[in-house]
Amino acid sequence: MEGKKEKTFRFVIVGGGIAGVTCVEQLSSQIPSAEVALITAGPHIKAVTNYKQVSKILEEFDIEERPSSVLEEKYPNLTVIHSPVKSLHTQSHCVETADGRVFGYEKLCICSGGRPKLLTQDNPHVLGIRDTDSAQEFQKRLSSAKRIVVVGNGGIALELVYEVEGCEVIWAVKDKAIGNTFFDAGAAQFLIPSLEADKPERPVPCKRLRYTTEDPAPGGVQTFTADRNARGHGSGTTEAGSALGPDWHADIDLRGAEQVSRRVSLEYQCEVEKIFTSEELLTSPQQTLSPESGGSWPVYIRLTNGKTFGCDFVVSATGVGPNTEPFLHGNKFALADDGGLRVDDHMMTSEPDVYAAGDVCTACWELSPLWQQMRLWTQARQMGWYAGRCMAAHVQSEPIELDFCFELFSHVTKFFNYKVVLLGKYNGQGLGPDHELLVRCTKGREFVKVVLREGRMVGAVLIGETDLEETFENLILNQMDLTPYGEELLNPSIDIEDYFD
Repeated sequence: MEGKKEKTFRFVIVGGGIAGVTCVEQLSSQIPSAEVALITAGPHIKAVTNYKQVSKILEEFDIEERPSSVLEEKYPNLTVIHSPVKSLHTQSHCVETADGRVFGYEKLCICSGGRPKLLTQDNPHVLGIRDTDSAQEFQKRLSSAKRIVVVGNGGIALELVYEVEGCEVIWAVKDKAIGNTFFDAGAAQFLIPSLEADKPERPVPCKRLRYTTEDPAPGGVQTFTADRNARGHGSGTTEAGSALGPDWHADIDLRGAEQVSRRVSLEYQCEVEKIFTSEELLTSPQQTLSPESGGSWPVYIRLTNGKTFGCDFVVSATGVGPNTEPFLHGNKFALADDGGLRVDDHMMTSEPDVYAAGDVCTACWELSPLWQQMRLWTQARQMGWYAGRCMAAHVQSEPIELDFCFELFSHVTKFFNYKVVLLGKYNGQGLGPDHELLVRCTKGREFVKVVLREGRMVGAVLIGETDLEETFENLILNQMDLTPYGEELLNPSIDIEDYFD
């Protein structure tokens, strides 16, 4: 261990994202006298604002980047240390930062988040979007782009494809439908027309919607085009650091160089086979390009469905993996299959006095049958909050129960300008064939899907302003037998809230 401890804190939290900041706030308010240190690489932290408890479990909030001084002013017991972590020594209970300082801790919580799984490292034509810094780089490159290829099917890919204007987008997804982490094919089909309709906030004549309901064949393509005059937004500037907020694109002008407002082509069930430059292309034996794209693009991408596209750059939006990098060396952390730090129902890792929360950890307690871990904002906040509660309870030798938020999975977000609520096993996750689905869909307005097992509701997807979230949450929590209602459960002319209040 280099150097001697500069100072020992009662609690040290690593990471200035939502999980870390929420953990700090929780600890500081539980034990105001304890000295707390937050170690974070960037000058900004992520703060939860406009927090609303929508129902027993559902919550909505915004996320803002703020200077870390805001936290220090609020909590006099808090010290913010600006430096990446170089190493962790669990035996001697200390953390070394990149600038060579060493801090001791009584209890440590690792909230280092996720790191993007990039398609390829160090290719100047491939941009990973994960934090606000990369989002700005993206905006800069997009302004002169005529065509980009987006690879990925998670939340960032969905938002990106919807928001980009004035640039052709080729969207490669490895699944049969868009957004399959969040939706089944039916919900995806409900959202697809939004890609060709004009965006709602502009009073321009809307084109008629054409769309297909059958699955495109592997290698098939769907193209959606909308024409209208685009309009820009002001741009925000921020430092590099933790992940983007749910409205990360609200302040940046995602507009390319072309006149068409939106043109998205979807390539389903394919992944990236190879990425190469025009020079490599000309010398490669299997030249399978249409004449229009001969050697004129900065980068080419070959997909596993055999198609090759030239484009200005490729966006890698293929998700994140747990960012455990600096913590593993020399320690004996138990890791889960997905590479996350295993935590028990008190958010404790396998190393003594070390906790973890958010994207870096994997929940390895016996999970409730209606909850699953997904690396989302809501869960980073809940885990950070609960880890802070646990750390405080442990130093005060108080018992603590697993928090109620881990009873039922719930998430509220927005896609394609629709409100989206996900509850429980909303995609029938892990249920096998013994579940049934009820669906109600009003084109362009709402999509409601309920997952039932043995007559009891175990999950739901609500898209649009359905006002059903609280009722459904209650029905899932109290596991009432809904067999008597049958199909009527989703009959729009029945006011379902009246039944179950």
